[in-house]
Amino acid sequence: MEARKLYESWLANDYFDEATKKELLEIQGDEKEIQERFYQELEFGTAGLRGIIGAGTNRMNEYTVQKATQGIANYICKLKMENQGVAIAYDSRNKSTEFALVAACCLAANGIKAYLFEELRPTPELSFAVRYFKCAAGINITASHNPKEYNGYKVYWADGAQITPPHDAGIMEQVRGIDDFKQVKMCSKEQALAAGLLVMIGREVDDAYEQELLKQVLNPEIIQKNQDQITIIYTPLHGTGNLPVRNILKKIGFEHVFVVEEQALPDGNFPTVSYPNPETKEAFELGLKLAKEKNADLILATDPDADRLGVQVRDAQGKYHSLTGNMSGCLLADYVVGQKQLKYGLPKDGVLIRSIVTTRLLDAIAKNYHLELIEVLTGFKYIGQKILEFEESGEKTYLFGMEESYGCLPGTYARDKDAVVAAMLLAEMAAFYQEKKMNLWDAMMELYEKYGYYEDQIISVTLEGMDGLQKIQTTMEKLENTQVLELGGFNVIARRNYKTGIIEDYGTKKQRPTGLPKTNALYFELEEEGFVCVRPSGTEPKIKVYYGVCGKDRQDSIEKSKRLGMAVEALIH
Repeated sequence: MEARKLYESWLANDYFDEATKKELLEIQGDEKEIQERFYQELEFGTAGLRGIIGAGTNRMNEYTVQKATQGIANYICKLKMENQGVAIAYDSRNKSTEFALVAACCLAANGIKAYLFEELRPTPELSFAVRYFKCAAGINITASHNPKEYNGYKVYWADGAQITPPHDAGIMEQVRGIDDFKQVKMCSKEQALAAGLLVMIGREVDDAYEQELLKQVLNPEIIQKNQDQITIIYTPLHGTGNLPVRNILKKIGFEHVFVVEEQALPDGNFPTVSYPNPETKEAFELGLKLAKEKNADLILATDPDADRLGVQVRDAQGKYHSLTGNMSGCLLADYVVGQKQLKYGLPKDGVLIRSIVTTRLLDAIAKNYHLELIEVLTGFKYIGQKILEFEESGEKTYLFGMEESYGCLPGTYARDKDAVVAAMLLAEMAAFYQEKKMNLWDAMMELYEKYGYYEDQIISVTLEGMDGLQKIQTTMEKLENTQVLELGGFNVIARRNYKTGIIEDYGTKKQRPTGLPKTNALYFELEEEGFVCVRPSGTEPKIKVYYGVCGKDRQDSIEKSKRLGMAVEALIH
């Protein structure tokens, strides 16, 4: 059905409430806005549904949530898993509380028990809760680090990881099969509670989750000895991280932790930032101001659902440096693996996992410790999928997984990236290096000196709306049909077309399979350990280009990166 007819059908349908109709009537003369709201339905990407809050099929609203949840309920019932229940969490975004309750009531109306957190909780705790209650699935209402206009709906399966094949396709098939909102079953909160199909959860799960985090601590005695010399600034960026991060830091012994008060309380409008993303410089402005006042060693920032951690560290001269997700992730990986090797020895079948767009520095770390490095597609769900695969086969031992997008996981208690545990371990590392009379910037430079000076960057081009979607598709098709033999002075060794699943080796002129599920991404392997990967974002209206190089020293790597970056800019424009 075309956008205008869908729009009119919503206005005429008694199923939709008056507030929705009033919002739609306000745009009745704006054909472009009607087109944007109704030209498609929100679809599951790397993290489920995500979109601008508002009325329409291409917007996040209670009806979008109802339809998605009914599809999940139908799928769970089809697999005869309805007795296992579904865990539901939500973050600080506008409408998150309401959307979470809508999902819970829809599940209850379908005879499926909903375990709903009483208040906002981090994404990794939802992942943990799915397995804690042995649920069939999990739902988290969050749009992660997107701007305030957005909300989203992440779907998890029984293993605690976000949905992967075949469950993603199975759920979407059920959602698409709902062609009338009257097919959606709903009940009130009171009815769900009375039937025992809505269970409010909280402290019990918090305590169990916290105990799993504490198991990841490697050097408690060093923390106790050096914590008094470490000052930490923390900001939850108006999100869910405030209590869990502060609690865990206090629990392991850190006493000098100062929270950025202006950003401490949950607020879906994110009044102090335009974009609540710990990857950005803006996110650290208030934290940096407080850090200078307190002479802090470490600044930590979590995104609204506390699965991503941004980090700034102070050097010996008092200057603060941002650590990218690649940098902080590799620091953590080397620390965790190195300390485990010293204390317990490493399993012969131990593995490190990274996404295809994550730094090759992790490969060098894996090689140093004689560990296997496994590469997966972008999306932490694929790392979670590997953890389940190892558990079921008993053939490999997961040690650490990371993505460049400021996310990592050092244990298997959850199946999604966890900024709470990352914050805890970064603080522990600060104490560990303090013991050696080093700061974390020293530790980062030592890591480069040991493994190679890897420099990784991202270029993002935002292309909003229907026109933007078409431009993204056109750009990807143009690249796919263009032979690229050289980029920034680096020869292309091979091209991986993840859409077709084929790797073309430019040296041997032979082809081989990627060995990974098909996705819309092009990857250029370059000489000297360089790479370029182009892909549309699965969670935002963007086309992203990731690139990395390795230099003989820091200046060499920066110069190589700048040269490659210029070539990349030309490639996509």
